Amino acid sequence: MSTKSSPSLQRQRGEHQRVAARHEQERLNHQRRLRRLWTFAALGGAVAVVLVVVVVMALTSTTSGPRPRATTSASTTPVPVVTEPFTPGTEATLAATPPPWSLPGNARPFIAAAGLQVLGQEALSVHYHAHLDIIVNGSAVPVPADLGFVIANGQGLGITVLHTHDTSGIVHIESPTNSPYTLGQFFTEWGVRLGPGEIGGLTNTNGNALRVYVDGKVFSGDPASIVLRSHQEIALWYGPTTTTPQVPSTYQFPSGD
Repeated sequence: MSTKSSPSLQRQRGEHQRVAARHEQERLNHQRRLRRLWTFAALGGAVAVVLVVVVVMALTSTTSGPRPRATTSASTTPVPVVTEPFTPGTEATLAATPPPWSLPGNARPFIAAAGLQVLGQEALSVHYHAHLDIIVNGSAVPVPADLGFVIANGQGLGITVLHTHDTSGIVHIESPTNSPYTLGQFFTEWGVRLGPGEIGGLTNTNGNALRVYVDGKVFSGDPASIVLRSHQEIALWYGPTTTTPQVPSTYQFPSGD
């Protein structure tokens, strides 16, 4: 009996093989399409997450805006502050008058009374800034520009390690050595009296009082003894003892200061 297949049988087998091969190719193509769909879905989800994060960050940035300057009510908890005893020299008489207080006509005796020297230029070996607010009966008292400069005929002849460049209240400490400098020295070169319960001609009398705050917290010692520190906020508040002071607790220094 012959084992050879008939031509018709061979054609059937060939047709079956081609059909099977076509089905297998279609199955593989279907799997590839599914993989692409899953990949696109995953990428779409990742993109959606990133977009959501970006939108949230943008909204947060837009709605937050610049933060206002922080204020605090009177605190009864003293804050530890570095201090150094300071007593003005007798080279000049300090003003005992109400504000505002202008610059001295001749700065040299007041600089000497502050125990400071006149330098030929700014010394930047040690360089930092503090900020001073003076509030009297609810109104700000300006700190003058060019405090700590020796000026004659409109020309600058010298500068001290404690000085101001404008009326912002920023005190520049620029020194050749890392020495402690006090608020009392700054007020003395300004020519204004400062001590426990007194600033200029304002004293703790007639139901009014001087209150001192450092970084928003009450300081109960001699304000003249406060050692100036980097980015320190000092507020001198004067008003009725029945009023709760509202004072800044921080100051937003310019970028890089």
